[in-house]
Amino acid sequence: MMCALGSAVCFGAASVFQALGARAAEPGTGSGVDVALLWRALRQWRYVAGLGLDGLGFVLQIVALRTLPIYAVGASLAASLAVTAVIASHMLKVRLSRIEWTAVAVVCLGLAMLALAAGREGHESPGAVLEWGLLAAAFGVLLVGAAAGRLPERPRALTLGLAGGVGFGVVEVAVRLIDSVDLADPAFYALLVGGGSAFLLYTSALQRGSVTTATAGLVLGETIGPAVVGVVWLGDRTREGLGWLALLGFAVAVAGSLTLARFGEAPAREEADAALKA
Repeated sequence: MMCALGSAVCFGAASVFQALGARAAEPGTGSGVDVALLWRALRQWRYVAGLGLDGLGFVLQIVALRTLPIYAVGASLAASLAVTAVIASHMLKVRLSRIEWTAVAVVCLGLAMLALAAGREGHESPGAVLEWGLLAAAFGVLLVGAAAGRLPERPRALTLGLAGGVGFGVVEVAVRLIDSVDLADPAFYALLVGGGSAFLLYTSALQRGSVTTATAGLVLGETIGPAVVGVVWLGDRTREGLGWLALLGFAVAVAGSLTLARFGEAPAREEADAALKA
């Protein structure tokens, strides 16, 4: 569980830097997914710093997924928004309301419930059907992102965020299925396509729409689907008699994270610059 929480800390800190980098990048044309946006964002040092933290978080996530059920890891990753909120309140001088501080406490409570109830990860073999299904889902994420540009702003942000969350969810499941690098393994390509698509879509959402809406979609996409796959196909279980506590903890952690969805976006660039120089 410590690796899952460490991963959440890395992802939570990374989101502040990535949002700043995405917003500082030169806007493209149109309202949909801009493939070149990721390249422009990479020219911003804050975005690169965020990617470095993401890399460390991903390593910790892999370790966590090898020892914990996906539902516990997914809820911990959603809790990265609580980390972002706390970092923003101290480093960037963002004022949290009582409701938001309560949401941070609720997230911690939900994670504590999961820590008590979670068993070890399952070891069932789902076969090639799930692997090919993951690859199809990864490419489906790209298609949904391409179509999102025709939507109005609010549903566009939700669609991009949800699709990005599904992409990250594909990565979570693929990590569980991959034992070694095998170029003939569909799960390996699902991990690459799903991860790349998720980064592209969420970066676009940060710049082009309501980040609160997009982040809410991201949280839902990266938690619920992978959790169901873990329980139904991979054999993830809870400790004896504590299934109800795991379900409650998962719901509480995700609900608290959704309350903090606005922290998917950092404050204005000028405010952040002043805080970082202080």
